[in-house]
Amino acid sequence: MGSASEEFIGSIDQGTTSSRFLIFSSTGDVVASHQLEFRQIYPHPGWHEHDPVEIVESVQKCIDGAVASFESQGHSIKSIKGIGITNQRETTVVWDRETGQPLHNAIVWTDTRNQALVRKLKRRLGANDLQALCGLPLSTYPSVGKLLWMLENVPKVKEAYDRGVLAFGTVDTWLVYNLNGGTRTNVYVTDPTNASRTMFMNIKTLQYDEQLIEFFRLEPSKVFLPKIIHSSDPEGYGSLASTVLKGFPITGCLGDQSAALVGQKGFTPGLAKNTYGTGCFLLYNIGETPVISTHGLLTTVAFDFNGKVTYALEGSIAVGGSSVKFLVDNFGFINKSSEISALAETVEDNGGLVFVTAFSGLFAPYWMDDARGTMFGITTYTQRGHVARATLEATCFQTKAILDAMEKDSGKKLTELAVDGGMCNSELAMQTQSDIISIPVNRPAMRETTALGAAIAAGLAVGVWQGFEELKNVNTEGRTVFTPTIPKEEAAKRFSRWEKAVQMCRGWLDGN
Repeated sequence: MGSASEEFIGSIDQGTTSSRFLIFSSTGDVVASHQLEFRQIYPHPGWHEHDPVEIVESVQKCIDGAVASFESQGHSIKSIKGIGITNQRETTVVWDRETGQPLHNAIVWTDTRNQALVRKLKRRLGANDLQALCGLPLSTYPSVGKLLWMLENVPKVKEAYDRGVLAFGTVDTWLVYNLNGGTRTNVYVTDPTNASRTMFMNIKTLQYDEQLIEFFRLEPSKVFLPKIIHSSDPEGYGSLASTVLKGFPITGCLGDQSAALVGQKGFTPGLAKNTYGTGCFLLYNIGETPVISTHGLLTTVAFDFNGKVTYALEGSIAVGGSSVKFLVDNFGFINKSSEISALAETVEDNGGLVFVTAFSGLFAPYWMDDARGTMFGITTYTQRGHVARATLEATCFQTKAILDAMEKDSGKKLTELAVDGGMCNSELAMQTQSDIISIPVNRPAMRETTALGAAIAAGLAVGVWQGFEELKNVNTEGRTVFTPTIPKEEAAKRFSRWEKAVQMCRGWLDGN
């Protein structure tokens, strides 16, 4: 039985492949959770969509499911003080402001259909000034390209724009809008960590920027953009209009990668985390002044608590855990992703094999959208174990490339890397990571750091925690620290072979 004075926080974790609702205690333990996968829609190669209505419904079902488990343990729902949201970023939803109905499937962050459109934008006058304003370079990745593609290719979206009723939002905005009851209450907000992924927000002022909107030739009067509020806010996000938690306030919101940094308690400059999910995301806290990268990284908002904004440098790897899934689904090497380590351990090393997992180009710090997945060093000696090992190593090498760039941009040396996400369950992958970057890798026992970050944002708004100091002891037990087992020279040698492979797969798509 929970004591009457115990306080809990709910956390909506809306990811790329599933939605979840978790309930955390004030010490950061998961007390109850419920998860539902939803449909992945791939209409054409390189296209990736979600049904926006299904996303909302899955979240509502997860809330009810987790609360049922919470109550069955003897806890009272009255002890849940607030709800945080964390979400897949860049994924773009458009809807009609009058009806509240979506006008198209959500276009997912991984989607590359706007490639030709982005190339055209790169040639437009002023393209080189964008990153200094919003922290992001032009790529297929930010939300703006997805919106522009829909305006050009989906008549319903163009028509709503012309009528001045087009609402645009990332998943957080769509969720908050619907969880509050849609058109009934019209709660239409976002937070800076999500807004900083659209290319509409000025990274310094945290407001929408006229120059950016003008560059994309959008008329502000025809497209509604959500109001940007603090990541932790007792009132701005409204409250749930349905589910068993009807009337409970939503008090925090963070894009998933920022949430993971918060969940890893990366509150001070120089701390970094890598989340090994479908893709991989490395965030490095750079403090209260944004640094615009000159080494192929993005500048993003880490969090905005109490009006104090903290920034991060971010490097993203397009293919992380999905490369392991590829070995399962396409090659049938293993039956499930968790078996990758065992297969990789059937061999002593990679046998000279390097696998550049550029299935949809390479993200940071290379930004090569014309590269494709390539294996080098295949001989008659190559076995499945070598391929498995090279697959894990690909993610570790890309992480090293990003960390090197972060050091150059920030002028600070990283002393330790905090890790979370599915792939960090592999002891071999994390040991390999530490070997390649030559610094310790710190893995928490409770890996739900993304959901925990959203819970922290929500909890700070309602006084479950007073400040960062109080969070020191949250999720500290049972950590594993991996330390390098090979000399730095050996690590450098392996990395230079990887870099050579990357250069060799550049331009694969040219001229066809």
